[in-house]
Amino acid sequence: MTRMTSIIKGGAAALAAGLVATPALAAVDAETAYVFNTFSFLIHGALVFFMAVGFAMLEAGLVRGKNVASICLKNTALYAVAAIGFYLVGYNLMYVDVTGWIGTFSFLYNPSEAESALIAAGADAATPEQVAAVIEGGYSVMSDWFFQVVFVATAASVISGTVAERMKIWPFMIFVALLGAFIYPIQASWVWGGGWLTEMGFSDFAGSTLVHSVGGWAALAGAIMVGARKGKFGADGRVHPLPGNNLPLATLGTFILWFGWFGFNGGSQLALGSALDAAAMSIVYANTFLAACAGVVTAMVMTQLIFKKIDLTMVLNGALAGLVAITAGPTLENMVLAMLVGAVGAALAVLAVPLVDKMKIDDVVGAISVHLVAGVWGTLAVGIFGSGSFVTQLIGVVAIGVYVLAVSFVIWGVLKATVGLRVSDEEELDGLDKHELGLEAYPEFGRGSQL
Repeated sequence: MTRMTSIIKGGAAALAAGLVATPALAAVDAETAYVFNTFSFLIHGALVFFMAVGFAMLEAGLVRGKNVASICLKNTALYAVAAIGFYLVGYNLMYVDVTGWIGTFSFLYNPSEAESALIAAGADAATPEQVAAVIEGGYSVMSDWFFQVVFVATAASVISGTVAERMKIWPFMIFVALLGAFIYPIQASWVWGGGWLTEMGFSDFAGSTLVHSVGGWAALAGAIMVGARKGKFGADGRVHPLPGNNLPLATLGTFILWFGWFGFNGGSQLALGSALDAAAMSIVYANTFLAACAGVVTAMVMTQLIFKKIDLTMVLNGALAGLVAITAGPTLENMVLAMLVGAVGAALAVLAVPLVDKMKIDDVVGAISVHLVAGVWGTLAVGIFGSGSFVTQLIGVVAIGVYVLAVSFVIWGVLKATVGLRVSDEEELDGLDKHELGLEAYPEFGRGSQL
């Protein structure tokens, strides 16, 4: 044992003894808790925002080369569009004065009066009363807004990969704007806003249903309304693979999503101002990691048994399905159960991919299987392995699914009848990059290297 290690361990022991002897020292003061809670929202929100890179790279790798620039644009723009919609009306619908089914329909959400007054006064002139008024809430209100807005953009990211390679950019963006402003926040208010599903006892810790299944239901409706890509399904019913252009890029995207998921689930502890919160958050991190690991191994074994070869794309989706599944209940104190939840989520995703194909639904990246199917399973698993009621969990899954699917069909239908959803056959054949953006992601590949 080194001297430094001895000092650290000795100091830790003394501190622990002091805390036991003086229970009042076990909790930090209110202002320190406010700082830690706010920091947790901000840093975990930044991690969730980084998942946008993961979605962009995953989808850029799984689409064909002629559509890479288009999918990168969509993943960039959807974040901006969804966030603005959420800022304008979405947050208020989701959190402000929720009365069972919906919050307040009002515009904008800005810093509280107490925070504005404290900032205006400055550190030197601020009164104790002004400081107390701010820390009373436990965290900065805009840190909470930031953490929440990156979740709605994640739901929108699920849709872009499903309808890739044949949907026009502008109708897609219109749908995303409505998703961020209305579709997502209304159903989320039923749970996270303290609405009717919360009153029933429904539980979704970080959004297996509220985020991932919502994106999956909207993607399912969009895929049905826009139709399959040309050449995907033969007249004889056979499914023709249309492989992506860059599996290393898709792998990078998966690892980035895996990394960002620690912010997604860990930050949903919603506090870091006490030892209890720190311990609970650590369990969430561990469960999130192990569920993804179980998803990877499960997908490897299943594809080896079913296809006689390991399918990399299925393994990537297996990791993501494990992450989606554990998101509803990552607080399990038995990590073996977390691995089981992740493994089953991955298994269901592997089985769902060919099933979706047999239904003639063209899902380019497998998002419906990963985010919808595994999201439903993860939410129901809370009623099996967690402290929730299976029946209540099922009611929540069905209610949110019916709502999102119905509203999505209506919106996609209106867009199809007005501005149209699909590019022309010629544009689809040439690629969306050329016709909608006027550029190519890999121009030198088509003309030969000119370097």
